[in-house]
Amino acid sequence: MPRRARLRLADVPVHLIQRGNNRGPCFFADEDCWRYLHLIGQLSQEFGCVVHAYVLMTNHVHLLLTPRAVDSASLLMKHAGQRYVQYVNRTHARSGTLWEGRFKSCLVQSGAYVLACYRYIELNPVRAGMVAHPRDYPWSSYRANAEGRPDRLVIPQGEFEQLGTTPEARRTTYRRLCESCLDPLVITTIRDATNGNIALGDARFRSTVEAALGQRAGRGRPGRPWPSRSQD
Repeated sequence: MPRRARLRLADVPVHLIQRGNNRGPCFFADEDCWRYLHLIGQLSQEFGCVVHAYVLMTNHVHLLLTPRAVDSASLLMKHAGQRYVQYVNRTHARSGTLWEGRFKSCLVQSGAYVLACYRYIELNPVRAGMVAHPRDYPWSSYRANAEGRPDRLVIPQGEFEQLGTTPEARRTTYRRLCESCLDPLVITTIRDATNGNIALGDARFRSTVEAALGQRAGRGRPGRPWPSRSQD
């Protein structure tokens, strides 16, 4: 059965995940993480992607980005993945594939949905039991978004910039949001949308995507209600 075409629109945020083959590791040392982030930074500029949040886990990667052209995200992940595999195989004396097929992704509606994706990504190491606080994990954008640590890769998305009138006010508001765990329903909804190649948003957003692309953007049945912004 042919796979469904990926939902792609320019200037609409995308949450994506790339996993290691058979859920195996894709980062073996700190230098590997530095190299991957360097590649993402370099190629995101080349292919027109604005990165808002990221986390590098042992066996997978999450990115929240906005592509400036329809194929920007695909080109970024293709070239970054190829170059990184070449580096890993050369550095660690291995051969063969590293990634589990093509990356998973979903278009993300602005508002509470984008902010939930920020938190979903940067709180991942906490949910995995790797650290007690997101600032303790070195391979995520949390310290850039929440604490102002310089990170040339990270550029705030418009909804993030609405969190306050100054950079410090925005960071303070975001830190407060991250103090509470994400609603389990939100976590499940983000995972389902990303793994299922469907639009993450309300019915109007899905209809807009469907009209623009001429393809289904949901699962063909009523979606779950989204928690209020105070719970996102």
